[in-house]
Amino acid sequence: MKLDHLAEWRRSHTCGELGRDNVGETVHLAGWVYRTRDHGGVLFIDLRDRHGLTQVVFHPAEGGAEAELAERARTLRSEFVIGIDGRVDARPDEMVNDKLATGAIEVAATSLRILNDSKTPPFVLDEADSVGEDLRLEYRFLDLRRPWLSEMMGLRHRVSLAIRTFLNGEGFWEIETPMLVRPTPEGARDYVVPSRVHPGDFYALPQSPQLYKQILMVSGMDRYYQLARCLRDEDLRADRQPEHTQIDLEMSFVGEEDVFRIIEGLISSVWKKEFDIDLETPFPRMQYADAMNRFGSDKPDLRFDFELVDLSEAVTGSGFKVFDDTVTGGGVVHGMRIPGGAALSRKQQDELEALVKRYGAKGLARAKVADGKLDTGIAKFLNEETQQKLIRATGAEDGDLLAMVADRQTTAWRSMGALRSRIGNDWLAENPDAALPWRFLWVNEFPIFEEDPDTGQMTPAHHMFTMPMDEDIEYLESDPKRVRGQLYDLVLNGIELGSGSVRIHRRDIQEAIMRVIGVTDEEAEKKFGFLLKAFQYGAPPHGGIALGLDRIIMLMGRRSSLRDTIAFPKTTSASSLMDGAPSALEDNELTELHIRRELPKAEADQNA
Repeated sequence: MKLDHLAEWRRSHTCGELGRDNVGETVHLAGWVYRTRDHGGVLFIDLRDRHGLTQVVFHPAEGGAEAELAERARTLRSEFVIGIDGRVDARPDEMVNDKLATGAIEVAATSLRILNDSKTPPFVLDEADSVGEDLRLEYRFLDLRRPWLSEMMGLRHRVSLAIRTFLNGEGFWEIETPMLVRPTPEGARDYVVPSRVHPGDFYALPQSPQLYKQILMVSGMDRYYQLARCLRDEDLRADRQPEHTQIDLEMSFVGEEDVFRIIEGLISSVWKKEFDIDLETPFPRMQYADAMNRFGSDKPDLRFDFELVDLSEAVTGSGFKVFDDTVTGGGVVHGMRIPGGAALSRKQQDELEALVKRYGAKGLARAKVADGKLDTGIAKFLNEETQQKLIRATGAEDGDLLAMVADRQTTAWRSMGALRSRIGNDWLAENPDAALPWRFLWVNEFPIFEEDPDTGQMTPAHHMFTMPMDEDIEYLESDPKRVRGQLYDLVLNGIELGSGSVRIHRRDIQEAIMRVIGVTDEEAEKKFGFLLKAFQYGAPPHGGIALGLDRIIMLMGRRSSLRDTIAFPKTTSASSLMDGAPSALEDNELTELHIRRELPKAEADQNA
């Protein structure tokens, strides 16, 4: 097919901006053929670009040039790229489409230019959700044409612009940090890049700008931010990608309340511009220990209640061996009431037990509440006094189900937290209006260290650059598990948006933290010597945070996967199906990089 070309012709309007004020004008439009509807006497074509949709009309019944033009238009198929000239007409009142920005007008075509044709797409854009995600990712350039996905890219742009506008107004400078950095242990595996000019040496791609933004504070930059690209070689799921963007910022001479104020202002500004919503600030604060005890999670969803209760004291002396042995052995009994849960079938209750077992619990003790006492389940093992204590402690009422886990503290938290989330999400599904509020929460005072269950070695619970609470510094050597950090997470509707902390700015404290996690002085100098050196030259107190931009967009756009917020995402196997990344290098390219490729044994045997 011979193609027409733009020549001197250019579009005068996008496909989303024409309205009644344009009636009578001659316009030039360009875009993709979305739908065609041939009604015999009239041919309609919906022309689409990222801005919207315009209905274009061809009138073959008028004969002459109009009939010839309509006949040519009938050769168009979905996703052809065309340009048209035409006159803007008002639609008849009965044909106005109030759901469409351009629904009050149509364009009567006077000329048609075919700018490019298209093969038949492998899926219909309107029906793309019914095909496999792998196919859509392979043809991501088509997938992105879908209006809702295009709008997600627009949302991302607007939010990024609002972030920059707010932070610039607060005196922050946008400063770029390196993409080729020294490999350092930061919790996840690094993506590494071989150096051609330094044979045998490797760069790492940054997991975060953490060390560099701290160096910027030592350098006197005072307030820094960037929309930073971060890369981590870790196992993926719906809310993880190997590369992501974070709103990264750092400030000098601040405490956590200063960081809270800036972030609350930033989030409020973004929500106001995008949704015209005035968020209530300051956001609620909750200590880590309180969050775990009440909700079994350090990122609790506050859109529903269903709080956990420590029932260890209530069951002491109950005579029920499982409870008695657990409490005597230093464990706990955590429980919660499930409103109306007595109506759950045995199968549904067994599904709840299977859930807590997936999180390490040995089982789920349960009993219905009827006539002011416990009935069925474990009720037969409990005396009436214990039953009343449990009912009072949980606030259970007739028709409720009382569910309990007896185990060590961390397992009880984790498993009961999962149960709470399941019950809460079921409740949200039945009460959709309750899912709409934006429930922000600051969780702070996290422990700095956690114990590796396999080795007993202390490891960083977040990262090793967090300043301990002043009153806990004395326990660094004697009781490190007791040490809380000036750490904080921002949570929205049960999803962690980001983490931050007041940083260590003294070399002696940083080295003490490293010793606790088993980093020798020699290793510290080798891996972090440049940071430790900087701390000796007037490092100011400083703190900051990194918020996940992709997660924020996912929640604002009411999506469930990060892949919906990123133009060119990877699959859960960290592959790009559109361009085939990752891919092998040729032997001569490997030689230039001083790399020899050794196949895994099974693959080598297969190729032999």
